[in-house]
Amino acid sequence: MTKQIRGFTLIELIVVILILGILAAVAAPRFVNLTGQARIAALNGLRAAVSSAATLTNALQVAQSLAPTDPVTVEGVAVVMVNRYPAATQAGIGTAITVDAGTYQTAAGPPFVFQVRGATAPANCQFTYTAATATVPPAISVPDTTNC
Repeated sequence: MTKQIRGFTLIELIVVILILGILAAVAAPRFVNLTGQARIAALNGLRAAVSSAATLTNALQVAQSLAPTDPVTVEGVAVVMVNRYPAATQAGIGTAITVDAGTYQTAAGPPFVFQVRGATAPANCQFTYTAATATVPPAISVPDTTNC
């Protein structure tokens, strides 16, 4: 009476593992490229934060009955204002919002530029903040996120 053992040999298991490893190394990066999407999400989040900071500093200035160019204090720091909104400078919108220097970089303008670091096409992974005029609130551009 012979005993039959059913199962896979060690060689068969190794071949299957090698095939799965090759597939993972070649095919997976094509389907899972999340870094660009993460940069786009970070850029959109920062854009919303800049818009909120401009609106909140405007509300603070109006609530305190200050003149259109009087600075507003946010978290103990004075924010330079122009026409009731933060100026397009580091002392204005750059102070009204705190950005992570490892993720974002800023450039004084006008207009003031916010850019996500590490983008394939850095010019496409940024937006601008233009100071308010006497009749128009500040303009925040919509980024073109191609190759961001």
